[in-house]
Amino acid sequence: MLYRLLADATAVTHFAFVAYVVVGGFVAWRLARTIWLHLIAACWGLGSVVFGFECPLTDLENWARVHAGEARLPSSGFIDHYITGVLYPEDALGLVRVLVAVLVVASWIGYVWTRRHRSALPTTVPVRAPHRPAHPG
Repeated sequence: MLYRLLADATAVTHFAFVAYVVVGGFVAWRLARTIWLHLIAACWGLGSVVFGFECPLTDLENWARVHAGEARLPSSGFIDHYITGVLYPEDALGLVRVLVAVLVVASWIGYVWTRRHRSALPTTVPVRAPHRPAHPG
């Protein structure tokens, strides 16, 4: 039971990581310091697609599944098991990868644009005294 919960928690964490790779650059528009975390996550995601980096989350999920008496994920991994063919057709994989790359790059361009335009805004807002109506008489 505990190993099954660990496998499920790992899968949820993996989904969150994949979602962050896709939209984390947009998060950085509001939380600027997170851009470095997104850069690392996006590089890891790119490396797993281009170079076939082994994902420690997939390894952890497989370990927990085996200890829970369940089958390991297919050798193709997390994305192919849970996402490809489920959220989009298998034959759209190339298109989805391109769209993800476009979203990531667009988010980074937007991040740079928002940083430049925010720095051009005044840092202080003049404070005016409250308006008081004149006393009659």
